[in-house]
Amino acid sequence: MRTQIIGPILVLDDVRAREMRLSALFITERNVTPPPVEAGKATVTPEQIAVFDEASVWRARFSVPADRASEYVWNGETYAVAGDLAGDFRIAYVSCNGEEIGDLDRADSERNAMWERLREDHLRRPFALLLHGGDQVYADEATLGHELSEGWPDVLPRDPSRAALADLRHHLREKFFERYAMLYAAPQFAWIAARVPSLMQWDDHDICDGWGSLRRSSTYSPVGQTLFSAARDAFLIFQQATTDGDLPTRFADPSGTHLGWSIETEGLRIFAPDLRSERTRRNIMGPGGWAMMEAEAAREVRGRTLLLSSVPLLGPRLSLLEAGMIAVPRMQKYEDDLRDQWQSRAHRDEWRRMLRLVRDMVRRQHHDVTAISGEIHLATRAVMDLGGGLHLHQLVASGIAHRAPPKAWARFLGALSWLGEDPLPEHPIRTARLPGQPSRYVAERNYLVLERQDDTWLARWELEASGTTPALAL
Repeated sequence: MRTQIIGPILVLDDVRAREMRLSALFITERNVTPPPVEAGKATVTPEQIAVFDEASVWRARFSVPADRASEYVWNGETYAVAGDLAGDFRIAYVSCNGEEIGDLDRADSERNAMWERLREDHLRRPFALLLHGGDQVYADEATLGHELSEGWPDVLPRDPSRAALADLRHHLREKFFERYAMLYAAPQFAWIAARVPSLMQWDDHDICDGWGSLRRSSTYSPVGQTLFSAARDAFLIFQQATTDGDLPTRFADPSGTHLGWSIETEGLRIFAPDLRSERTRRNIMGPGGWAMMEAEAAREVRGRTLLLSSVPLLGPRLSLLEAGMIAVPRMQKYEDDLRDQWQSRAHRDEWRRMLRLVRDMVRRQHHDVTAISGEIHLATRAVMDLGGGLHLHQLVASGIAHRAPPKAWARFLGALSWLGEDPLPEHPIRTARLPGQPSRYVAERNYLVLERQDDTWLARWELEASGTTPALAL
């Protein structure tokens, strides 16, 4: 554990009455209280929300204006917050902040190169919000080093004792802490996270590779449930700055059975269904997630809607690739990667249900919805024509730290996309090129910038080698 305090990391709890309600997260040596936060006339002493073997985690909740730029002071330093959500502003979207193997051993300058670029981007023109679309950490190696989970997910003990499971939970809890603490201490991330409030949605690597798409015998085993519980606690503490029973008001289910959330400000709604908490091999969302989706689809909202779907909502005909992999024994180990997708054969009916909900939402409110996703380690976009001049735009930005896959994989997906996809036959899906790019999938590390100018929304991708794309009007 480093001796310096890690933080502040800003998390947006909610937007209410022209105020951004924030939490500032801190990690210290055990029981070392961080200095108070000063915001306006308020002085807030952080409260302890979690304790680990050698560290404590603290949170300070405070408010800043949501209709103008402001600042707060901590430990003698002033932090500017570009919180004007009433006028023109910019949002950054990132995903896939890591890799499956050896992520914490990578050189800091290489691993966080795109975070540094995002920091420089903010210095030129500040961001009001930072959206994280999943895989904020790659926790896959957390299961290593304990006899109960060393063989996860293929070799598991049949009947572990309560004491052994308690020891496993402690092991996993400390491993999750280690990963979050190292990532949050990285100067490139820490600088922007202290100045731009974050909204985070989780995906499988925040738990383990393929969570929910693995065999039921693994995920519902005592080891699997212990892993999920430890990952969920870490997600709440480090990505939401909270704990069970204390969820911010933006969460749809105060009990936390699912962790979907929604915020609304002037002319903008952002909502993020939880695609992991209730996931099984047959279902992407459970009753709680679908209840949230139905409620959001029925709400009257003015302006733009941003729908965060941790896996892309629109894409090529991956079910064909999935069928081919199942037929080839040595490729079956990749089945869970494709089963994770909305386009999987196992989720076809559920995918149609989601698309119909979004279509009806767009038609009722007569404004376009923009779906934003990560997960695939490529940059791309797609459009679904909903009739009457209305569209569902899908923007994919992935990943901020995960190195890009081979360009041949991008070319293969581009060729597959020529086949088209029509889960709703009257509304065909078209995979499109990024502005200024020759192909439909770009194999470079990247992040996405969304900008509101008056009533117009623009999107740009920042690509590691190719630079900034021309603006795409949404």
